[in-house]
Amino acid sequence: MFKRIMAPVDLAHVERLSAALDCAADLAKLYRVPITYVGVTSSAPSKLAHNPEEFGQRLGAFAEQEAAKHGVETATHTAIAHDPTTEIDDALMRAIGETGADLVVMASHVPNVMDYIWPSNGGKLAEHAKCSVMVVRA
Repeated sequence: MFKRIMAPVDLAHVERLSAALDCAADLAKLYRVPITYVGVTSSAPSKLAHNPEEFGQRLGAFAEQEAAKHGVETATHTAIAHDPTTEIDDALMRAIGETGADLVVMASHVPNVMDYIWPSNGGKLAEHAKCSVMVVRA
């Protein structure tokens, strides 16, 4: 049914993503498809990496760990945004096309009153993406 799963990853908060990462891995095994882990960073140094290349290496190491842990094929995609905090939705939307994903599996928080003013990243992708989006509540 699906050919490529995209799983957005925030390397600064991986511990909060376990339910979504496990779900993506289970679906990858079920459909025998690869998972592309997508991370969004800026070209400016951050607490995670000095530059996008270093960020890509950290994302690659993360993908290798997930591949070994779950026994699935993985790939990575580093999306560059001037300000990842405000541009993450647009960067993830571009990444869907750039990776060829037909399913996005991502973590999100339980909706609250602020979501009426500022929708969650998962909610925005689910509303606007041309592919299927599975939002896994933490």
